[in-house]
Amino acid sequence: MITAGIDMGAKYVKVVILKDGNIQGKAMVATGFEPATSATECLNKAAQESGIELSAIDHITSTGAGRKAAPNINSDITDVGAAAKGVTYLNKDVRTVIDVGAEEGRGIKVDGDGKVVDFAVNEKCAAGAGAFAEAMSRALEVSLDDFGKLSLQSDKTIPMNAQCAVFAESEVVSLVHAKTPKHDISRAVHDAIASRIVSMVRRVGINKEVALVGGVSHNPGFVDALNRGLETEVTVPENPEYIGALGAAIVALERTKS
Repeated sequence: MITAGIDMGAKYVKVVILKDGNIQGKAMVATGFEPATSATECLNKAAQESGIELSAIDHITSTGAGRKAAPNINSDITDVGAAAKGVTYLNKDVRTVIDVGAEEGRGIKVDGDGKVVDFAVNEKCAAGAGAFAEAMSRALEVSLDDFGKLSLQSDKTIPMNAQCAVFAESEVVSLVHAKTPKHDISRAVHDAIASRIVSMVRRVGINKEVALVGGVSHNPGFVDALNRGLETEVTVPENPEYIGALGAAIVALERTKS
């Protein structure tokens, strides 16, 4: 049985193709201004990597913010449901999933079968998502990769009071003018992001083992801040940005069997 999952993210489209539940190919393409076109391109790339013809795919399930716009799909599932399925497919011991992408963060309580028990979403402000980190790295005039690494060089706690990305950027500029070292500012920003995510996750309850997925998982400064905020060490799976697409492909497999 061959299935595919398409994650229509705000910044990137991701595709995973499975054959009998095993990953055969994956691809990522910038979402851009024409998400459906990007999804088609991404699906073609994943199919090429897998060596599987698109016509051989039995079921395609979409997820993500633009899941309804995905072309040639048979079904769709929410971001929360896809993340839960994807993580527990890789590690059935996980009971709390933290999914942080470009535009929002999610805290999800799951059972061993990948079913969602409870969840909370931070979707009203980018201060709890990857877009906030990108904005703050631009304010410091460093790359996003360097921004995350800079945070690990600091051991200072500098509170950031702003709850909005726009006002927080002004706060960062004030810290720069005060000659605050960039690594200390970077840690302050990551602590602020992690604080909002931790607060959200605590609403659903933190049950170990905890997994972190989504594109922001690649940011070492955020992972460090999150570990400190949760007072535990989160697990980051390989290719965490593909977990939603993987979960959607697993759901597609389940739906072909039902």
